[in-house]
Amino acid sequence: MSEPVSIKLIDREFLVACEPEERDGLLEAASFLDTRMRKLRGATRSPGFDRLAVLAAMDIAHELLELRAKQQTQVTTLAGNLARLRHKLETAMEQTPSPL
Repeated sequence: MSEPVSIKLIDREFLVACEPEERDGLLEAASFLDTRMRKLRGATRSPGFDRLAVLAAMDIAHELLELRAKQQTQVTTLAGNLARLRHKLETAMEQTPSPL
């Protein structure tokens, strides 16, 4: 059953409904977002709350997309390495005489 959880973003309080088992994750995400918004507020000339929220969302979305692309590159590289290793193993097994 959903319960209201109070979160603070740049000194504004919001009540967000979430399941009890999701509470810790919500609080961690709110803290992360608050930190990002405060960082942007310090680097931007007197932005409003809504602008800070949009800038933080864009910043986080960009970071997420970069991480996904990097992860996909790593998966592709790993798949290629595994395919080469499999080929080497199969070649070695073909060249090894089988015991009677």
